[in-house]
Amino acid sequence: MNRTVRALMTGAALVFAANPLVAQTSEAPAPTELVENEFDRTTRLAQQLWEFAELGYLETRSSGLMQSELAGEGFEIESGIAEIPTAFVAEWGEGGPVIAILAEMDALPGINQSGAPTRDPIAGKGAGHACGHNLFGAGSLTAALAVKNWLEATGTPGRIRLYGTPAEEGGSGKVYMTRAGMFDDVDIAIHWHADDENSAAARTSLANRSAKFRFTGVSAHAAAAPERGRSALDGAEAMNMMANMMHEHIPQDARMHYVITSGGNAPNVVPDFAEVFYYVRHPDPQGVEEIWTRLEDAARGAAMGTGTEVEWEVIHGNNPLLVNETLARAMHDKLEAVGGITYTPEERAWATELHESLGDAAKPLESAAEIQPYSRDLGYGSTDVGDVSWATPTVGVRTATWVPGTSSHSWQAVAASGHSIGHKGAQVAAKAMALMAVDLFTNPGLREAAREEFNRARGEDYEYRSLLGDRDPPLDYRK
Repeated sequence: MNRTVRALMTGAALVFAANPLVAQTSEAPAPTELVENEFDRTTRLAQQLWEFAELGYLETRSSGLMQSELAGEGFEIESGIAEIPTAFVAEWGEGGPVIAILAEMDALPGINQSGAPTRDPIAGKGAGHACGHNLFGAGSLTAALAVKNWLEATGTPGRIRLYGTPAEEGGSGKVYMTRAGMFDDVDIAIHWHADDENSAAARTSLANRSAKFRFTGVSAHAAAAPERGRSALDGAEAMNMMANMMHEHIPQDARMHYVITSGGNAPNVVPDFAEVFYYVRHPDPQGVEEIWTRLEDAARGAAMGTGTEVEWEVIHGNNPLLVNETLARAMHDKLEAVGGITYTPEERAWATELHESLGDAAKPLESAAEIQPYSRDLGYGSTDVGDVSWATPTVGVRTATWVPGTSSHSWQAVAASGHSIGHKGAQVAAKAMALMAVDLFTNPGLREAAREEFNRARGEDYEYRSLLGDRDPPLDYRK
């Protein structure tokens, strides 16, 4: 018996032994087996989403493909939720607890790559799945189908929901869904993410907020009449200079970064418009607010000093992840039961070639098969899953979809996300999530313990507040 099959059987046995409602149905298919049965679908969907590589709030084909697959399997679909055309909820079942699985789908702009293990941009393609959301969407859909089939086969009461969540990359799609109350009746939410290792660590994230600061000046001939001009680009650069000076005087765990998205078109024309896109991050939402106030003052001062005007539009804002260790430890057990990623000889040769491009960041290829020890720590990224985690108890898992040592938002991540290595990682995540969902459906004690921890962590007086205010979803932020 090979290692993978033994791991699957172990995972199924753990679920059945731990849950008497499952044990009553001795002929019930193992959740991991139901996931394995969908591997061809996982691969097909992951590859189609990888090829689409649609940006936030523009995922029309990606969202449509996922909804079509779910509708064909008997899920009831509600699309266009929270005033977002590409957001949807797909539900199957009745009665019992409501278990949600999140599914992302958006790509990143400005980076693309073929499926080759060496740098090979695709001409004319302006985006790529450098964060693995094609795998996220496909793996989550597979898990939802497996759980649906398990509920149906066992007659277990409960509802499985897949949430199609657009624009995670700087668009905060889940924040608008949370704000609209879409998770108010959910018992537990499950998510996962592509990574270069397998882990169910209770990892928090940074709160963040972003905005586009737009400077308006007066155009003029830069050589013949420079005194008539007021450079919007000068305003943006003055703001950036002050923000860079601020870096020395913000908390160590804070982050602040920007890109100039518009700065003029010709050196001999004083630009009358410039735009700079800022992110501010901190472990605590109040920390974001405090730094943000100083950044706004820098924008005002820059405009005053350069004779320009400035206004800004908040684009997104995420609360930090509220970790739930009751759920995280249970998810770690599921991941241990499933096991990590094992490469074929062909996959190992591909990974070895890509591995050479990682330099000092490279980690042993064998680590893709390992499960990282359980821990609780601070992550320096930000995610709109954070807002979901303040609405309902939430748990996540990460799997080695990328060659060990690969950073997210890199061409190496794009390549592996469109390769069989990535598809295998999505399948591992789907198995862990399916096992977790079955445990939650059949183990009321686990649900209750998770809810008790959740209520303690939020506090009695908690009131939800988003970091993006009352603005509408910025459906055109990637156009």
